[in-house]
Amino acid sequence: MDDFTVYANSFEACLSNLSKVLKRRIDTNLVLNFKKCHFMVTEGIVFRHLVSNRGIKVDKSNIDIISSLPNPTFVRKVRSFLEHAGFYRRFIKSFSKLALPLSRLLQTDMEFKFDQPCIEAFQELKN
Repeated sequence: MDDFTVYANSFEACLSNLSKVLKRRIDTNLVLNFKKCHFMVTEGIVFRHLVSNRGIKVDKSNIDIISSLPNPTFVRKVRSFLEHAGFYRRFIKSFSKLALPLSRLLQTDMEFKFDQPCIEAFQELKN
C-alpha cells in the first residue's frame, strides 16, 4: 500500500480514526515509512489534487508542467495532452466543448492539421 488518508470533522474524531488505522497496520504487519508520513495536517496533495476543508483544488505544480507544453506536432502528443488535461476536467468549464477541435484530430479518418481552432483550444485548455 502506497498512500492512504485519514480524516474526520473534528480533531478528536481524526485522532480516533488514526488510532484505528494504526492498530490495523500493526495487526496486518504493514510498515510505514515515517519520513513520508504527514499527521494532523489541514491540507495535502491527494491524487495530484490539493485537498482541504475548503474543498478540492488543482495542484499548481502539475498545471505548470501542462501550461509549458509546446503545440503538439502529431496525434500521439494530442492524445497524451487530452489525457492529462482530462484529469482536471472537473475544474474546466465546458471541457468537452473546448477540447472538441483537438478530439477531432484523434479520428482515424482525419488528416492531422493543427489549425487555428486547435491552437485556440490547446491554449485555452492549458490556461
